[in-house]
This record gives sequence, structure tokens and C-alpha cells, in this order.
Amino acid sequence: MKKILFFACGILFLVACAQTKNVASTQKAQSNTYWQQHVDYTMDIDMNVDTHQYKGIQKLVYTNNSPDNLDRVFYHLYFNAFQPGSQMDVRSLNIKDPDKRVGNRISKLEPNEIGYIKVNSLKQNGTEVTHKTVGTILEVELNQPIKSGESVVLEMSFDAQVPLQVRRSGRNNAEGVALSMSQWYPKLAEYDFQGWHTPPYIGREFHGVWGDFDVTIHIDKKYTVGGSGYLQNPQEIGHGYEDKTKPLNVPETSKLSWHFKAPNVHDFMWAADSNYNHDVVTMKNGIDLHFLYKKDLDGKYLKNWKDLQPKTVELMTYFSENVGQYPYKQYSVIQGGDGGMEYAMSTLITGKRNFGSLFGVTAHEMAHTWFQFLLASNESLHPWMDEGFTTYISNKASQEILNKNNENPHQGSYRGYKYVVKNGMEESLSTHADRYNTNTAYSIASYSKGNIFLSQLEYVIGKENVAKGLKKYFTDFSFKHPTPNDVQRTMEKVSGIHLDWYMNEWTQTTHTIDYGVKSVKGKTITLERIGKMPMPLDIEITYTDGSKDNFNVALEMMRGNKPTKAILLKDWGWAYPTYSFEVSKPVQSVYIDKSGLMADIDLENNVFKVK
Repeated sequence: MKKILFFACGILFLVACAQTKNVASTQKAQSNTYWQQHVDYTMDIDMNVDTHQYKGIQKLVYTNNSPDNLDRVFYHLYFNAFQPGSQMDVRSLNIKDPDKRVGNRISKLEPNEIGYIKVNSLKQNGTEVTHKTVGTILEVELNQPIKSGESVVLEMSFDAQVPLQVRRSGRNNAEGVALSMSQWYPKLAEYDFQGWHTPPYIGREFHGVWGDFDVTIHIDKKYTVGGSGYLQNPQEIGHGYEDKTKPLNVPETSKLSWHFKAPNVHDFMWAADSNYNHDVVTMKNGIDLHFLYKKDLDGKYLKNWKDLQPKTVELMTYFSENVGQYPYKQYSVIQGGDGGMEYAMSTLITGKRNFGSLFGVTAHEMAHTWFQFLLASNESLHPWMDEGFTTYISNKASQEILNKNNENPHQGSYRGYKYVVKNGMEESLSTHADRYNTNTAYSIASYSKGNIFLSQLEYVIGKENVAKGLKKYFTDFSFKHPTPNDVQRTMEKVSGIHLDWYMNEWTQTTHTIDYGVKSVKGKTITLERIGKMPMPLDIEITYTDGSKDNFNVALEMMRGNKPTKAILLKDWGWAYPTYSFEVSKPVQSVYIDKSGLMADIDLENNVFKVK
């Protein structure tokens, strides 16, 4: 195991850059039916670790690939949320079940503990423009519209203060990590087919513009820095420098300048601490996995971080094989933040965990690399595509890597979903991430019901088709901004089954599934649909002689059947409340959905035993 820090050789970076150019060429070739904006950031940051304040210079080249001329642009200033009276603060004070990490803490922050980003100047192609800060959004009136197909240079100077660690970002987190720097820079808002995306920062979910990041961080030389991107100057900072034939060129100053480049990403995170351990594991395919964690952790936690490393190799391999190949040459797991949160080429996680928890949070956050990072859906509007799909694939990865024997690795999600339904708390998946009535409703919808979308889809179109569909989804939509319709159409193309009904019922309504066996009279079996949401059915019949048959009843509007060895029965038109069919022998019992993949809210009526 190497003990270097973000060694970035020229060859690997050239590969990543070539990859970026290929993607950009593909984007240019797209028609007006799909387009996405492009932005290149060059930032120079001077950090004072004593005051937790920093000064920033940002040069941004923004390319308008939309068919529209833009007379305004908007930036996110996320750190402004960490101030008493902010919308994040007020929301936490008023919601029924506030996040315990937030609670009333923002309302109690002192002036030297708050977060802020103050824009001092902003120029469009060298000329000052009018701008106004409104909470966490910077509104900019351009001097000249950015025409369709045109690029513009926006240059900004800003001052900022890192807030006390409250949510995701901040200084001096509960485990003593000095700087968790996420959502730390003025970030251009996304403009797509739905227009500008400028929600205030209330507490969750993001949407960003694809581009290249060139970031230089000037910081106290005692600190070790890690995060997104490839380190460009290891010989100048004395970290990650392997060429022993050449002398180091470390300046005799109080600060070092860490220079990173991150190609074709839509965010940039970094973390820094004066007491980081740093390990690097190189996979057989050349990908470097970096692990940064506190040296002063208890021995049991240090051991967990060591044991995590070979398992992270297995996770990277699993996700690459089952979704799509990880396209960068580096990924970092960094102790910091307030739980677990995914970022470009990296994640922040808290590190004082038992091994199962440490592995679990790493599996989930790494899986986010595919679901929302590479497949960059708008997680503010569709958090279920982000959190739900991540939960699905990380559950499956954990099942295999840890050799679990759970018949259904997603049982926790089904329990959570049934809990909110039973307690009248469920809200539609079409709800904006910030607008759920409760945090519980948001979490169950996004993580649990979003996970069930895929696990239940295995029941509808077949496990093999879902597996093929995920790979096609990655192939067709990585480095883009896919929508729910893209998921639906991908699965339809793979399976040949119509799924508009499934997408509508599961993601845009709170209709529930409830099927039962109404009666068994002789050899005639009658089923009934009690819930509003229709579903195809798998039925196991046990006869009085002990033999069994499996049957499949597709919905008529599916216009097809999943791959199955079961006996196919006539399709069920969803409007008919009951469905009857004949079998050849006397019946002992009828069992609807023995797999448990259908989210039926009442399992008591799924089994019928003839007395």
C-alpha cells in the first residue's frame, strides 16, 4: 500500500481530459431535443485556518448550449444558509421532525460561527455587471445577453467564512475534522429544458452544470488536503511525489498551494486537516482509491478504516460491472462532514463507526457516483432517482460482498414504505425534495420508495431486464441529466413492456397496492384488486395432491409478459376489480407474490388456504 497523497501522473490526467473532450464532442452532436450547458471553473482560494475565512478569485467560462438567449444568470451561495434567520434555519425550527444535526443550532450561531459568501465584484467579459444577493442565490443582470451557442467569461472576487459544522459543510465537525469544504464556492445554477433551477438552500439535494474545474488552494502547510480532482503539483508541496531522481521544490513559506484539476464533473469538494492519515490502494485496472482519516482515532476505528480498503475495491468493481465502468482514475473516501455525502470523485463520511456501518455508508456514498453524479438527474426534483437507485444498487452490492443470505435485501425499504402509508404520512415522489411536510416522508419516499421502484420493477419486467436496463441507462445517459422518462423508456426498450402506467402510479400518486384471494370454489380461483394501483401477479397454487403450479397474470396495458417459467394466463384489464381462472386439480392453497417484491400493503389476504 502506498503512502502518497493524490499522485496524479500526466498520463492519467491526459486520459481523463481526452474522455472529457469525447463527451463534449458527443454533446455538440446532439440535436435541439436535448442540450446541456457547459461551464469551466478556474478558482484560486486563500484559506486562513485560524479565522476560518478565505478569499476567492473565480474565472468562469460559461457556454450557452441552449436554444435560448440568456439575459440573466444565477449562482448558488450555499454557505449563506448557515445564518440565523435563513430559510434553512426557519424551516428546521418549524418542521414537525427536524433533522437532529440541524435542530435549532443555526439560530444560535455567533457572527464568527456563521457561514457566508460575499461577492465583491463580478465582471462579464471584463465589464462590471449588476448583481444582488438574495439569501442563498446571487441574481445577475447581464450587460449583454449570452446568445445561443455563445461563450462568456465571468470573473468574480469573493470573501467567505466556513460555518461551524451543521449540515454537510463546515469546520470542526463532531469528530474533529478541521474543514469539510462542500458547497463552498459560488456555483452557477443550471439552466435546462425546464428553465433556471434556483431553489433556496433549505437542506438537501443539488443540481449542477457539467464542466472542468481547475482549483488552487493556499493553506497552512501543516494541513493535508484531499477531495475532487487530480493533484497537479506534488513536487511543490512534498506530497505524492515518487520521482526520487528529482529534488522536491517545496517553498519555505507558511502556506502550501495545492493545485487540483477535475475534468468533466458538476461539483468540487475538498477537505483538510492537520492530522490526516492517508492511504492509497491501486486497483488492478489502475484506479487509485484514496482513504483519508484521522490519525488519533481509537484503535478499533483505525482497524476498521484499514479493513474497509479491500472491501472498497470490491465495491468499485461491483458497481462498474453492474452499472457501468467508473470513468476516472481516482476516488477518495474522506473522514469529514456530518454523516455521509457524495461529491465529485469522492465522498465525505464520519469515521467513528463499527465496521458494518463504515462499510455501509461507503457503499451507499460510492454508489452515488453512478446515481446522480454520472447519471446526473435533478435530485431536487427527483430525489428518488438519486437516493432510491443508490439504495437499490448498494443493497445488492452489500448482499454479495458481505455474503449476506437475505432473500430480499431491500426488506428495510418495504418496511419503511408501509410505515408511512399506515400512518398517513406518505407524499408523492413528484414532491420537490425541500417541500415534504416531514423529513420522515421525504426520507421514506426518496430512499425507500425510490428503491422499491427498481426492486418492484424486477417483479414487473423481470430481474434480468432490470439488470440490462441499468447498464443501458448508464450507456445512454451518463454525463447527462436524465429524467424519469429516460428511465421508463430505457426499461421499455430492454423489456418490450409498456411502463407508463407504472411510472405514473408509483411516482406521481400515492395509490397503494393491495391484492387478495377472494375465493376458491372447486377449481375456480377468484382474485380481487383492493388497492388503487394495478399490478401484474405471480401466483403459486398448491394442489391437494401436493403438486404445485406457478401462474403469471400480466396487466393488459403492459402489452407483454416478463420472462418467466410460469404458466401465462389471460391479461387482466385493470378496471375490472376481480379476475377468475380455472385450474386442473383441486386446490389446497393460493399464494400471491411469494417473492415479496410487490409492495402490497396487506399481506394477510395474499394467502388463501382451503379448509
